Amino acid sequence: MNSKTAVAFNHFARVDPILYQVIVAEKLSFELPAPLTDSSLYFSHLCREIIGQQLAGRAADAINKRFRELLPGKKIIPKAILKLPNQSLRDAGLSWAKVKYVKDLAERTNKNMIAFEKFTKLSDEEVVKELTQVKGIGQWTAEMFLIFTLGREDVFSFGDLGLKKGFQGVYKVEDNNLLAEMQQQSLIWSPYRSYAALALWQYKDRR
Repeated sequence: MNSKTAVAFNHFARVDPILYQVIVAEKLSFELPAPLTDSSLYFSHLCREIIGQQLAGRAADAINKRFRELLPGKKIIPKAILKLPNQSLRDAGLSWAKVKYVKDLAERTNKNMIAFEKFTKLSDEEVVKELTQVKGIGQWTAEMFLIFTLGREDVFSFGDLGLKKGFQGVYKVEDNNLLAEMQQQSLIWSPYRSYAALALWQYKDRR
């Protein structure tokens, strides 16, 4: 457990004994990925997030693999994607909507319309605002990027189905009170809500 994770772990021990006991009993590992500081890689990470929307992990991995194999040297760069015929992307498994989304992201990136180089200095809200200008990138995709690419510690995606199921399993909350309960509970998790999300995802996946 690295030092940042230890601080978050101790925070939950103080403020949320229910989640803390689950983390201990289930031996959940909830270390965040190290923040990716090379902004030239953000484009490929966002392509992966778009392709993986609403797909199970294995299906998303398979399509991402075929997608990468379409590109020279398997390098996911905007110019290479813009040269690909739409049908090739569709044949790799992307829906027509995702073909449009990936192409829009590639075009905006190629024209320097997204300030990737500034992301490490922007707030979470500012990053979300930048990303959601791209077709197909909504709140959820932007939040996943914040957690898994930028390593931001205080992000919780209230619309994520896995988090809803994990939260219900841990806190025994009815559907009609779910969102309000999640929002209220997340207040005490802050500024370490991303760690709570990782714990709840793992809890759900083990059932």
